[in-house]
Amino acid sequence: MDETIKRKRYELSTRVAYHNRYFQVTHDRYRLPRDGGEGDYYFVELPGSTMIVPQLDDGRFVLVRQHRYPWSRSSLEFPGGGIKHGLDPLDNAREELREEAGYAASDWRRLGAFAPCNGLTTEMCHVFLARGLSQVGVAPEPTEDLSVVLLTRDELEAAIGSGELWDGQAICCVAFLDRYQGSL
Repeated sequence: MDETIKRKRYELSTRVAYHNRYFQVTHDRYRLPRDGGEGDYYFVELPGSTMIVPQLDDGRFVLVRQHRYPWSRSSLEFPGGGIKHGLDPLDNAREELREEAGYAASDWRRLGAFAPCNGLTTEMCHVFLARGLSQVGVAPEPTEDLSVVLLTRDELEAAIGSGELWDGQAICCVAFLDRYQGSL
């Protein structure tokens, strides 16, 4: 059964509790599936996101270190971001790679997609491998304070193991990369 239809089967009412240019928070009243009672469900609706695993010709990976406001700390992660209005995932990935890391790519491979937090948000994150990189200069958004970091595969694994790379989406990208490279 289509998941949207399934959700609507239990939904009694819905309203937008909060909205801004990035996301909206939806509040549903719904019928509980087990006992027929009523409950509240709040979730964040997002247009989706893209993450890019950029790999240089020498095998190193391009990551960015940026400040993550909710955590008051820096985060090492792959370039990526929310899908901008009117863009498909690949076009958004191209823009994010240029904006955040300052690269363009001639070879793009879709590695997969995943839901980063499926009990809280409708976000679907699309993951791409980018190769054939050429530097074009960074153009970060005003809200972004980031620097480019180049890591070998061993350094990438060490950063995950040490907790230096703690971003869940970036770790998921490594899993997609492993699956892709294992199929070659």
